[in-house]
Amino acid sequence: MTIGEAVRLRIVGLCNEREITINKLATISGITQSTLSNITGGRNNSTTISTIKKICDGFEISIQEFFHSSLFEELEQEIR
Repeated sequence: MTIGEAVRLRIVGLCNEREITINKLATISGITQSTLSNITGGRNNSTTISTIKKICDGFEISIQEFFHSSLFEELEQEIR
């Protein structure tokens, strides 16, 4: 799994846990719906840490909490 896929799955998983839509997350995170749709739809695999921080703020979690998931434990090497 790549980091982009792990970020996408983590966001979708957190939305499901909290029972909020991607559109609602975009609103409470202060990022555009199209940006978040591109991330969760797999069209953006290089999300910036600034965007992830805004998403974390929307979820009211820390960046550490965001990355504290088994999704990030065994990532593929990105440089080939």
